[in-house]
Amino acid sequence: MKRSLLAAALVTFGGATWAETPTLTVYTYDSFVSDWGPGPAIEAAFEETCGCDLVFVGAGDGAALLSRMKLEGARTKADVVLGLDTSLIANAKATGLFAPHNGIPADLDLPIEWSDDVFLPFDWGYFAFVYDKTVLLNAPTSFAALLESDVSIIIQDPRSSTPGLGLLLWVKEIYGDRAAEAWETLSPRIVTVTKGWSEAYGMFLEGEADMVLSYTTSPAYHLIAEEDDTKAAAIFDEGHYMQIEVAAKTAGSKHGVLADEFLDFMMSDAFQSVIPTTNWMYPAVLPFGGLPEEFIAENKPEKALLIPVDDVESIRKEALAEWLSALSQ
Repeated sequence: MKRSLLAAALVTFGGATWAETPTLTVYTYDSFVSDWGPGPAIEAAFEETCGCDLVFVGAGDGAALLSRMKLEGARTKADVVLGLDTSLIANAKATGLFAPHNGIPADLDLPIEWSDDVFLPFDWGYFAFVYDKTVLLNAPTSFAALLESDVSIIIQDPRSSTPGLGLLLWVKEIYGDRAAEAWETLSPRIVTVTKGWSEAYGMFLEGEADMVLSYTTSPAYHLIAEEDDTKAAAIFDEGHYMQIEVAAKTAGSKHGVLADEFLDFMMSDAFQSVIPTTNWMYPAVLPFGGLPEEFIAENKPEKALLIPVDDVESIRKEALAEWLSALSQ
């Protein structure tokens, strides 16, 4: 009884009752919440309107997010998970840990039509191998040329990284039944396999390999942030696998209304305008000021590749087995 009276006294002063500020917890990948990522600016902008405390929790790379959610299950503290992608949607839905959103905005600017009732996209891009033009003078212009070359590469683990998983699906989409053979040919070119994108890209910048698995938009970072035009993305004749990154609220969130507000905010210009020059991806909704010139000028793939969401899971299992077998030899 005394503790109840004390608690009431602590939140009541001069006849006014002060409500506790709600905390919205968003799980995302590490680079999103870094000092140079979009997290800090988005946190500040959302807190100006929500009357809440927005807390981003970094959980490794994109694929690691889903692993953490599966581990925590219904006990998770996450209200929103931001950073899964189209290769993980079916797997994520099967957990039953995510709830439907309030609707898809009419002004989405994606290369494909979006109809998912649980996950909302917040950005998109194309996977690519990035290289230094002053070091690699004759970069491969096709996947076939990469396989035939002696170029060294760094890639990410598909079990923990969405780019790594995207590469698995990219190879599978191009080579089909010959994917295992392609991996066996590529395996000697792989310097290392990192857990996430940040580690891989850092090693590339330190000169550990000729190329790194990243995005066609990565050179725009070097142009805009560093005025460095030495980085480029190799554009392959066979096409490039597309990534659409998504977010969803959790089914067990104690702040469901606030989670919906965040997802609505995610589609706003305040969020989307930050994406190109902090997450270095294409925004899901075109900002009022348009895209940076460096994005418009970049070489885009002539062919976009994307396996339908419902087909990914069965293909992923086969592709992962092929990858593991090739790298173990």
